[in-house]
Amino acid sequence: MINIRKLEGELWESADLLRQGSKLTSSQYCMPVLALLFLRYAYSRYKLVEAEILKNRPSRGGRVMPVEQSDFAAKSALYLPREAQFDFLVNLPEDIASVGLENKEGQPLNSLGEVVNNAMQLLEEQSEQLTGVLPKSYTMFSDDLLRELLRIFNNKTIDEVGGDIIGRIYEYFLSKFAKAVASDDGVFFTPKSLVKMLVNVLEPEQGVMLDPACGSGGMFVQTGDFVNAAGMNANTQMTFYGQEKVEYNAQLCLMNMAVHGLNGRIVSGDEANSFYHDAFNLAGKCDYVIANPPFNVDKVKAESASSAGRLPFGLPGVNTKSKEVGNANYLWINYFYAYLNDHGRAGFVMASSATDSSNKDRDIREKLVKTGHVDVMVSVGNNFFYTLSLPCSLWFFDKAKREENQDKVLFIDARKYYTVVDRTLNEWTEWQLCNLQAIVHLYRGETEKYQVLIEKYNSAIQEAVSEMMEQAKPFTELLDAETETQFKRSLIWLEGSWENYDALSKKLNEQIEQTKACVKSAEEKLKKRKVKPMRLAGDEFCKVLESILTVIGEYNWLTEKFGKGEYHDIAGLCKIATLDEIAEKNYSLTPGAYVGVAEVEDDGVDFHERMNEIHAELAKLNKEANTLMDAILKDWETLK
Repeated sequence: MINIRKLEGELWESADLLRQGSKLTSSQYCMPVLALLFLRYAYSRYKLVEAEILKNRPSRGGRVMPVEQSDFAAKSALYLPREAQFDFLVNLPEDIASVGLENKEGQPLNSLGEVVNNAMQLLEEQSEQLTGVLPKSYTMFSDDLLRELLRIFNNKTIDEVGGDIIGRIYEYFLSKFAKAVASDDGVFFTPKSLVKMLVNVLEPEQGVMLDPACGSGGMFVQTGDFVNAAGMNANTQMTFYGQEKVEYNAQLCLMNMAVHGLNGRIVSGDEANSFYHDAFNLAGKCDYVIANPPFNVDKVKAESASSAGRLPFGLPGVNTKSKEVGNANYLWINYFYAYLNDHGRAGFVMASSATDSSNKDRDIREKLVKTGHVDVMVSVGNNFFYTLSLPCSLWFFDKAKREENQDKVLFIDARKYYTVVDRTLNEWTEWQLCNLQAIVHLYRGETEKYQVLIEKYNSAIQEAVSEMMEQAKPFTELLDAETETQFKRSLIWLEGSWENYDALSKKLNEQIEQTKACVKSAEEKLKKRKVKPMRLAGDEFCKVLESILTVIGEYNWLTEKFGKGEYHDIAGLCKIATLDEIAEKNYSLTPGAYVGVAEVEDDGVDFHERMNEIHAELAKLNKEANTLMDAILKDWETLK
């Protein structure tokens, strides 16, 4: 079984190590490396489609008819001329000039950088969407560095997994680069778990989707995955439009979409500045609007913004001297609402301060709430962004809410619900995203979707347990005979059954302890060179067990709150508030103002009794400290 996470990590580590050994900055390195990954993806897909075409290819005189560009266009794949195919580049000799290659203008290609530039030019010619997008700066790389990069991305494991895995590896690289080359507004790359939450609540099916601050295109990619996972074709069901002021980010967006097989219209530069332009004339025409706009932008020209329209609730506060909007958050909120058609939905990320800001913002918020189209509000904790630690909120509008929810808003405070990735980064796991989405489903009366999730939990847990024996094999095979027997005996419980998930959790925890004991036992019996791989295999198996415990934990989190599928307001987590209740709170849309604080469980400890114990312990320690100090002083006197 191929470990995709391990493959991603190894590829990144190798590529980044090369950068560190060069004189290139992360921003110089980012686009060319991502484009090489894109080229590798295009080649992988090319070979896959070529094999399909050749299956039923007619022949003449015993020779199979060669494939043509039109054959690939019919299958929504890029045709690659020989000089743009990845294996051609990988297998070039060190003396490039000896091959006699020329570009389109007939000029000789004498370095590997020139050859790769030519490959990118040839690739652009196959897709109008890619015209002018791919980098042609590979001559700044030394031939040795570029050759090593090509070798790294020519990893045969990628082909064993399948061509579509390149998309995932591309996303992984993009997220790693984001930390180093994020744009000034700090939202160059929106963390995947936030994007998924937006898409999960919007539940796009078909129609026009706009992202007026599209960055690197993550919103479109996740929407495509969501639609395709539902058994539909994103390119036929959805029409994607994006505006992105920074041209560099727009190029990444087009590449990102191309890697995932998506088509879209993306504009960049001055005409893509959403404050002053509706580039596609989409006001009132969108089925879905999704975005992570830059927060708290100032110095937006009020007169120009007003002339550009899309302000159903009016301008936010304007500085009377400079004639500029002091904070553009509510310009964005106006736009997202204005773009929707009469049944449209919007989901976007916003600075947490916007849910409760005052003055003109508060007036706009009142008008917005009174439409009845605010659907869901979610508070997100710190450290969800790769480059910023600030908290944020997710806002959702729905112009076609079910009748029961017309005068209601669902508030979710998820600031304490997340998984720690590292010291500076948090995220929602797939199961946590499912649980948050389940709350929305119950609010919308979609109990059948809740039941589907419960079945999904049960299937995942059952499947994971049934695969445990297979997962244990790499560890078992590295043990000495005696410990192997001991370990296999500890797994006998798998042949039986368990009453419930509490019983299963107990068994899994016991198995983790048994596995650790076997590692310790084998360390004393194996030869030194065999100890490390055995220990690593044991750790990996323990991680498998811990992952099952995590799934069970998320299942318990959900079912303890909502049982078989009945919505309840949960203190500290969620509440459905009426418009009247929102009016009573001066039109605040801060979830914490409604959900309250979770009850603290009684730990059974008598407070006064425990405080007396602590006081007695402290007095004893003080007495001991004084005794010790006297002894030190006496010793000091004898040394004088």
